Amino acid sequence: MHVSTPRLELSNKPAALVLRAARLAGPLFRDDAAERTGLSISTVNRQVSALLKAGLIRERADLAPSGAIGRPRLPFEVNLAEFLTLGIHIGYKVTSITTHDLLHRVVGAIQIPTPVADTPEQTLAAIGVSARRFAERWTGKRVLWVGVALGGRVAEGGIVDHPRLGWEGAPVGRVIAEAVGLPVSVASHVEAMAAAELVLNPDDEQSSFLYFYAREMLGIAFSVGGTVHTPTAGPPVIGHFPTGATTLLDPNRTGRLEPAVSDTGIVEAARALGLTVSDVEGLHGLARAGDATARALLEERAEVLGRTVGLIADIFNPDHIILGGQAFTDYPTSLPTVARAVRETSIVAKRDVRISHSGATVQQQAAGAVSLDAIYSDPLQAITLTA
Repeated sequence: MHVSTPRLELSNKPAALVLRAARLAGPLFRDDAAERTGLSISTVNRQVSALLKAGLIRERADLAPSGAIGRPRLPFEVNLAEFLTLGIHIGYKVTSITTHDLLHRVVGAIQIPTPVADTPEQTLAAIGVSARRFAERWTGKRVLWVGVALGGRVAEGGIVDHPRLGWEGAPVGRVIAEAVGLPVSVASHVEAMAAAELVLNPDDEQSSFLYFYAREMLGIAFSVGGTVHTPTAGPPVIGHFPTGATTLLDPNRTGRLEPAVSDTGIVEAARALGLTVSDVEGLHGLARAGDATARALLEERAEVLGRTVGLIADIFNPDHIILGGQAFTDYPTSLPTVARAVRETSIVAKRDVRISHSGATVQQQAAGAVSLDAIYSDPLQAITLTA
């Protein structure tokens, strides 16, 4: 079983550059690939030949110019007919399992309640069985790799400490690899979400960005020069940050960010205010229907999140900020409040604030980015490990 820690970067290996050019601009000719990658035409020819042999790309003879002679005038593209990867996002309440093609597109998806068991190994084994069964649906396709994204600190070998789930030293990589029978990469989910942004928008290779995630858990990641920074000590923890003064949020007066603005925290605040809701979607529904209390509660959540984003941005001073997670995407009405709070809090007058390209599928895209990381980083090496 092969378990790895993903690199979460835009690789500069020749085969990776050619594959990325095919993913972003294919079908394309070899001379066009040389221009896009900065590689010599001889290097491109060698990489194209190797990628064709591995089956990761295919030639399009039907698109050859009339009268063209020789293979270099045959355009090539990513081979979408044969391969898939398998993504698993393990959440506090819900686990999503997805299949992805080599363009990082979601081909299929299911959600299951995150299993509750006596040990992490039992929980992971149950998730692995569901993932294997889901992968088996795709007859005629070869699943190359599994990517697991989840909260907490991920150490070498896919060993995870996840305080929210009560896991310490959980062998995530090994158990999933044994259950599914494929190579596995394991990454912290917020860093994986930032990596998904690089996959979806590789122009960010030339800039830096702060990724801020908020839903049931909160977290941040920082990317610069096409690489997501992965601290040795684990991802930054921000759930304990002070919220500042609140009126409707945080009925237990913890003064801490995650208990106040997480999905669970905001539902507790809504109930304390007399609203009959069982989940955050119900609160959104009340707000859209015109309930003044629900709207005020969601606006205060946006205010607190925006203040926090502004303060953290002043520490990293990124070229732009990306907001991800359903706390932002599921109630877009409050986004102007987030932007205003960032502007009023940050020392920089005009921060460039964007919403994640992944939208409401951010967890799926994160798991997909991890599952494709080995192939995108070193495709020829990765394909040998899946043989």
